[in-house]
Amino acid sequence: MSDALKELGAYIEAKRPDCVVRWSVDHGELNMTIAPSNIAGFVEFLKQDRTCQFSTLVDITGVDYPEREKRFDIVYHFLSMYQNTRIRLRCKVREDAIMPSIIDVHPSANWFEREVFDMFGVLFSGHPDLRRILTDYGFRGYPLRKDFPTTGYTEVRYDEEQKRVVYEPVKLVQEYRQFDFMSPWEGAEYVLPGDEKTEEGAA
Repeated sequence: MSDALKELGAYIEAKRPDCVVRWSVDHGELNMTIAPSNIAGFVEFLKQDRTCQFSTLVDITGVDYPEREKRFDIVYHFLSMYQNTRIRLRCKVREDAIMPSIIDVHPSANWFEREVFDMFGVLFSGHPDLRRILTDYGFRGYPLRKDFPTTGYTEVRYDEEQKRVVYEPVKLVQEYRQFDFMSPWEGAEYVLPGDEKTEEGAA
């Protein structure tokens, strides 16, 4: 299988040298680093070319590397059901960069691109409706960035009395912070909730 993937990687690089920065076969998977500005045309080539026929967009996601100048990797996964092959594309982009949308090639990219925007803050040019999709209205920040605070500052809940969603400061009860990794068969050194009933019955 790896030989076939190497042949495919060499074929794609020969056909589109303007797009392919580098490629490799790792763990039985074909990985390609692509120039971000050429992503839409390259994805269309992968879909239309008879040797490739990557007609199914599986996923688009992001990876955050805060220490890098080009902070984000935008990662695309495609499947060719005709060739029974998968390919992973990776584009390295700056924090303030704008990625071209691939909706014209794969309409299903609509929600994936919105998710990447919502979680990482990466903008997509040519997207018809780029707005948050997983977080709440008025949410600030991008939750999957590695510098995003882990506990946040506010939490939301539906208030039955006010009949609306309300925002409140985050409150973490002490029990939530107390993590007990002891096996229940070893016996805890403190009284677990419900154990007091057993003691009352024994008395």
